[in-house]
Parts: sequence; structure tokens; C-alpha cells
Amino acid sequence: MAHVSNLIGADIDAYLTQHQHKSLLRFITCGSVDDGKSTLIGRLLYDSKMIFEDQLAALEADSKKVGTQGANIDFALLVDGLAAEREQGITIDVAYRFFSTPRRKFIVADTPGHEQYTRNMVTGASTADLAVILIDARKGVLTQTRRHSYLVQLMGIRHAVLAVNKMDLVGWSRETFDAMVADYRRFAEQIGLKSVLAIPISGLTGDNIAAKSAETPWYDGPALMEHLETVEVDEARRAAGPLRLPVQWVNRPNLDFRGFAGQIASGRVKPGDQIRVAPSGKLSTVARIVTKDGDLAEAVAGQSVTLTLDDEMDCSRGDVIAAADDAPETSDQFETTMIWMSEEPALPGRPYWLKIGARTVAATITEIKHKINVNTLEHLAAKSLELNEIALCNISLDQPVAFDPYEVNPDMGGFILIDRTSNATAGAGLIRHALRRAQNVHWQSIDVTRAARAEIKGQKPAVLWFTGLSGAGKSTIANLVDKKLHSLGKHTVLLDGDNMRHGLNRDLGFTDADRV
Repeated sequence: MAHVSNLIGADIDAYLTQHQHKSLLRFITCGSVDDGKSTLIGRLLYDSKMIFEDQLAALEADSKKVGTQGANIDFALLVDGLAAEREQGITIDVAYRFFSTPRRKFIVADTPGHEQYTRNMVTGASTADLAVILIDARKGVLTQTRRHSYLVQLMGIRHAVLAVNKMDLVGWSRETFDAMVADYRRFAEQIGLKSVLAIPISGLTGDNIAAKSAETPWYDGPALMEHLETVEVDEARRAAGPLRLPVQWVNRPNLDFRGFAGQIASGRVKPGDQIRVAPSGKLSTVARIVTKDGDLAEAVAGQSVTLTLDDEMDCSRGDVIAAADDAPETSDQFETTMIWMSEEPALPGRPYWLKIGARTVAATITEIKHKINVNTLEHLAAKSLELNEIALCNISLDQPVAFDPYEVNPDMGGFILIDRTSNATAGAGLIRHALRRAQNVHWQSIDVTRAARAEIKGQKPAVLWFTGLSGAGKSTIANLVDKKLHSLGKHTVLLDGDNMRHGLNRDLGFTDADRV
């Protein structure tokens, strides 16, 4: 059987023309271990005729060698590419696959079910419009099902499908299906997950995947593929929002041209529109919309363009070109939801780089307000944040940035924290809102300068820092130096670490968190 589109084989140009203007749906599959996520994606690829003859032959051979379905094709092998995944029969990394139908294009992310790979699941969910949450009809709603459902809600995914899989193993029992759905909906209401469609399926046999199954005459909803083809995507909603174009590059090939390049995150723009640059707040007017194919009369969300303005505006990489009458907020302090992705724990006071859009600034976690137990939704007190943990945190930056709350515009409200030493991604965050105190803290001018203080003391100021291991003699040496300077008539102040722990720092201990 040739599983390849006849149109691709006959006329590639006609195929590209036909598929160029289809809408794109990004979705993820998630759920507990062995609920059938990879098998479902393999079945979708197979039924949408996106497997070539050589791939099908290799799949049949691999199924006999390392498959888990006996003599049948193991569709999970289409997605589980790592050797460790095939050996253990699990998903570890996020696997992305593209396929299309006559009605729509799709990019699907197969995310791991194990708790220790939660950060991988968050990565896959960060760009998704829809989530397919699988549960095994024999097992029901499990802990990891709840965890992934909470993350789906947290990441702002607007549409969810509850796919009750392996229904063939429970005899296509309507009572089993209804009980599973009722149990899940109770949990979904607790976390605020709305718009959930439940579908009974079998990824192995293909029932209710590409077409309605005769095994479920009692089910009157759509097959999974039909729902994926017709569900509303976020493209229209993004285009209807206010203009947001994070500037990625100032395009200046010569003295006669200066443009600001980037991908439009939301809204639309036309020549003649008045815009505001954030965070500076300066106004200007769009002169041209330049692309490699020529100037455009209008550009919308998702398009990569270069805007030229009618005046010499101070605008650089990391700034945001926005609608003049609906600009983003600016702040340097936020309340955020953090998902920690590093083996090194997050500690208040430790410096990081924060990247939001195209801007990178220095950042510090000022407070971990509480951790969230995703399994029970309890709020737990915390002084640090470990790998895969989620918490509500306050963050302070060294300069204001433009933003929208994540629930309003994920492209403008999502960020990552970067370890300054290794440049590895330490955590991902979602901005909830700015802290009011952020706009009220200013540097105060002081009339008595350093030079004036030095003049009245008759000496040049200096700081001597004695550091080393505990018991190395730092306090002893510092005390001797202090005595010597005093004997020379110099004004000194000795700050000893142990003495300070009796006063302002009495709540500090000697752990890594206390030493930040």
C-alpha cells in the first residue's frame, strides 16, 4: 500500500499551492505513561497518508524486531526515535511531527508522561493551540493525568480533548466511558480547564480516529480527526488583538534605509498607522511594510516583516512596536508563575538573565511565595525551587521591559530565566501582573557626595573584603588590620559576618540558600 499523497508524487507545485493557505493547528498529546500517546500520533500519520512506502516498510520491520503489538504494526515507533525510548517503550524527549489533511495542516508534539520529564512537556505545550489528554480506559484518571491537565491549563491552551483510549480492551463499555469522563470533568472544574471534548478511541485499531466507529453507536460526537480539522485556531484571535511586534533586528543595509524587523505577535498593521514604541513610549507612523517579496498593504499576526517609520525613531532590538492607543505595560517587577527546569535549585537573590521576546535583561528572584503541589493543588511554603517544581514567584529586573500578562498574550507574557554561568535555560515563567511598587521605586539624589565624605575624613575610602573557608582566620586578620588602621588615625568600620547574624541577618544560616 503506497501511503503517500498522489498529488505530491504527480505535481509538487500544485501540492504546494493547494496547501499554502491552509490554517495550521499545533497540538500536543499528553497523559500518563503507557496511555498510548505515541501510538495515537503514529495512527494519525498513518491515516492521513503521510507515511511513504520506504517508511512503511521500515516500520513493519521495526515492529517485528522491537514492537510491542505482536504481529501488528507498532505505530508508536514512528514517533519514539531515541534508542532509550524504543528499549523502554516510553517517550523521553519531545517529538514533533508534521502532517496534513485536505482541510488543515498540523504540527503535533508527543510529550513524555514521566514526572521527571515535566519540563519537556512544558516545552511542547508552550506553542500548542490544543491538547489531546489521553487516559487508559482500564486505569482511569491517574496522578500524571492530573499533572499534565494542570500544566495544559497553566500554559493557556484553550482547547482540550479527553481521549479515552484502549476502549477495545473494556469491550467499548459506555458505562466505563461515562464514569471516566465524569471523574475527569470534576477535576477539570477544580483547575479551571474549560472546553473539554471527550472521545472514546482505540489508537491501535483506529476506531474514532480518522472516522466514526461502528463500535460506539452510543457516541454522537465527532471523530478525533474531524474535531482537529474544525476546531477554532488562535490565528484569528491573535490577528484581532492589538498590534505587538517585538523588534528582533534593526535592518540598516545602507544610509538610505532603516527598518525594524520582527514577527508580528498579535494584531495587524498598515502604512499610515500610528504606533508607539515600548518601553520608551515614543510615537511614530508606519511608512512601509517591507518583505522579501515586496511591500505589503497590510501585515497580520504570524507574518515576519520589516517596518520603516516616517521619522528617525530611537528603537532597538528588544523594543516592542505596538498600537499607539493600546500599548503594552512596562515594569521591572512582576508576580510570575515559574516552572523550574534546572538541576540547580532556584534561590531568591541569585542572579539570572531573563529573556522576554528579543530582550535579555538581568533578573533576580526576590521571593518564592509558595510552591504548588500539582497533584493536590496545595500551596506549600518554600525557600527554593527544585527541578520540575512550579511556584508563584516575584521577580525583579534591572530595567523595565514591555509586556502583556501571559493569559492575554503568551508571546508577550512568557519568558525564560538563563543561568549566567552555563547559559542553560534554568526556568520558564509566565507573567501574571506587574507589582505596583515597581513604578514607585526611584534612585534618590544625595547631596553629600563620596568626595565630600572623603574630604572631611581626610582619607581615600576603600573596602577590604576578607573571604575564605570557615575557620581560616578571616575575623582574626580583619581585626588586626582594623587595629593597625586605627593606630594610624584612619576611620574604619569592621563588619564581621557572625556579628551581623545577631542583627539584620539573624534569620540567615549557612546553607546554599542563605549564602546567596
